[in-house]
Amino acid sequence: MMHSKLPNISTTIFTVMSKMANEHQALNLSQGFPNFDASQELIDLVTKGMQKGHNQYAPMAGTIPLREVIAEKSNRLYGSTYHPESEVTITSGATQAIFTIIAAFINPGDEVIIVKPAYDSYEPAVELFGGTVVPIQLSAPDFKVNWTEFAQKITTKTKMVIINTPHNPSGTVLSKDDMLQLEALLKDTNIILLSDEVYEHIIFDGQPHESAAKFPGLVERSFITASFGKTFHTTGWKMGYCLAPAQLMEEFRKVHQFNVFCSSHPMQYALAEYLKTPEHYLSLPQFYQEKRDVFLSLLQDSRFKFIPAAGTYFQLLDYSEITDENDVTFAERLTKEHKIASIPVSVFNLNQQDDKVLRFCFAKNEDTLKKAAEILCNI
Repeated sequence: MMHSKLPNISTTIFTVMSKMANEHQALNLSQGFPNFDASQELIDLVTKGMQKGHNQYAPMAGTIPLREVIAEKSNRLYGSTYHPESEVTITSGATQAIFTIIAAFINPGDEVIIVKPAYDSYEPAVELFGGTVVPIQLSAPDFKVNWTEFAQKITTKTKMVIINTPHNPSGTVLSKDDMLQLEALLKDTNIILLSDEVYEHIIFDGQPHESAAKFPGLVERSFITASFGKTFHTTGWKMGYCLAPAQLMEEFRKVHQFNVFCSSHPMQYALAEYLKTPEHYLSLPQFYQEKRDVFLSLLQDSRFKFIPAAGTYFQLLDYSEITDENDVTFAERLTKEHKIASIPVSVFNLNQQDDKVLRFCFAKNEDTLKKAAEILCNI
């Protein structure tokens, strides 16, 4: 009989809800992808890259022009000093980077602290390599980290900590004070920090993104993962990158070269050119905040309660005044009966903690947001 290495893992909730949305012709605000096109300029640059002959393997760590512009961007925004040759690697999406980091460093018996609710790829990767997940459960509505509890979870077996800011699924962000507390807790340890920052440019209300790259005590031990799919509305391209000190990156590349070896060459050419114009990513906070504000203004008269998302393109809606149903049950009923799909947050929580909140993606055109709000206001 075959022995499963991941016996408790089933099909991801994103696939389940999108499939249900398709079956019931529901508006799909579950899976996190935009329903509008990427920049035509960027698409044309990929075509140009193909026409210029960038159709064979890219260098294993990524093309130098792209790594150079990424290092320059991070160093300019966050005061870091990443070197493009040894401290930047291009990956096939951020999820591949996250998996590779865990594969490179986690051994049987190692403990990995994960702040929950958490993106659902973290834990299976840890378990696959024999690590033990040590969860820290956050709760609605504020999803604040209890740093005293966090300190108590650190042991001599703690190998890695995984954080995510701006945070999916809650839409919250870690503050400067949060990052300073984390920096202090990890001081004088050999703990690796995996900082998932795929929504770094999608942050609202004038707040700065507190990247791990800003904090000397964190940057020396950190992998930072980023996503061009999230930043440039191209989730189907599966293009991302990670940053880390050279000593850590050397170990990462040992696994990366036998995992995917390299990522799409013409897309790397295109992204290197496109990133030369900072406005392409610096305009994102305003772009998505307008969508968030339109969506929430249309929900003012609904029975849902909410705190406006501080980052990401996800909004949590509290339905506790509507029904006592479990969030998975309610999400399924919304999809089947009301024709709108969302993500129940309990699936990301310890012991499926149910805070009566659903996650809705507002990376949609205005027409879709209006249709969604009309449905939700009639529930």
